[in-house]
Amino acid sequence: MAPVLQLLLELTILITAAKLAGYLSTRFNQPAVLGEILAGLILGPSLIDLQSAAFFSSPHLGETIAELAEIGVIFLMFLAGLEVDLEQMRKAGRVVILAGLMGVAVPLVLGMLTMLPFGFDLTAALGLGMILTATSVSISAQTLLELDVLRSREGIALLGAAVVDDVAAIILLSVFIALATGGGGGVGAILILLARVVGFAVIFGLAGWLFVPRALDYIGRLPISQGIVATAVVLGLFYAWAAEVLGGIAMITGSFMAGLFAARSRVHHRVVEGFSVLTYAFFVPIFFVNIGLHANIWELQGPLVLATVAVTLVAIVAKVLGSGAGALLGGFSRGESFRLGLGMISRGEVGLIVAQLLVANAIVSADVMTLAVIMVLVTTLVTPPFLRMAFARKGAAARPTATGSAG
Repeated sequence: MAPVLQLLLELTILITAAKLAGYLSTRFNQPAVLGEILAGLILGPSLIDLQSAAFFSSPHLGETIAELAEIGVIFLMFLAGLEVDLEQMRKAGRVVILAGLMGVAVPLVLGMLTMLPFGFDLTAALGLGMILTATSVSISAQTLLELDVLRSREGIALLGAAVVDDVAAIILLSVFIALATGGGGGVGAILILLARVVGFAVIFGLAGWLFVPRALDYIGRLPISQGIVATAVVLGLFYAWAAEVLGGIAMITGSFMAGLFAARSRVHHRVVEGFSVLTYAFFVPIFFVNIGLHANIWELQGPLVLATVAVTLVAIVAKVLGSGAGALLGGFSRGESFRLGLGMISRGEVGLIVAQLLVANAIVSADVMTLAVIMVLVTTLVTPPFLRMAFARKGAAARPTATGSAG
């Protein structure tokens, strides 16, 4: 087959498999992303090894799929920015800030210390720690919604802490990758990098704050077919390019920033609606399946098996300790802090994005992607039952008090 026909066939298989697996995952009360990753594992070298099939002979096919997946990452982070309410972040209390920041610091340190005994050098161990810093509370939010406690103190703080956590993790990751791949240069190189980061943040931050909402509002009044969505796409892609080329930081930081500014537009809901359709119908399924395509469970041999078990356990414990301690320092009770920490366990898509960036920049070896996928799968699976048990105990503890007061 011609290369383009091979591409069409593989995209057909990947997107169909992702959506079917995502649907099955939701039927078992799990997030769709879990099924999409598993679909990639099944189609990848762990089982079927689809891309090694004889009829997929184009040497550029895997590269094209990977580039489409990169666009999926950019669009996903743009959507994440759209979901952030800057005003709520400004009004967030100490508990949100402390839970979010300590939810980054503790997993980073514990993850690094865990990997050093397994033969990883300091840079690679730090990279593994970076993977543990991210959080994804979509499954936690859904679970709390089902329990009718999303608007409780823990629920509201959980959503705010997750935003702080992800913003801090993305910025930290961008600086880390830039330093790790900068090829040395001493203090001078670090100062130049910091100047680029600050310059990008100031110039593009100010421009985004002033002009991005106005541009979207203006385009929304023009008779242009899907003009708002097209403008959002351009903004997300341009900010991603500028972040990497001009700011020296990760592309996802730029697209996330663009989403933050687009959220201030009066046509914000139209942006979310149109952009979500484009992103989740095509690009995001390719991204998640592509993760599985590059993960090979048979590469987990010897010390790496033990490292995967250790990292997964640390991933669970570190979030509970870090975010829970931050909430406790911020004024929450021990029970509230513990439940908030449990809600921060799931890593989800952000953890996979971090792992992919580290592998792409040769900071960690490719087999670390398999480690990251397993860690994400386990943390995603354990979060809902942990939360259900914790809030059930809270309800059981509260009932006798309520009965006594009524009598």
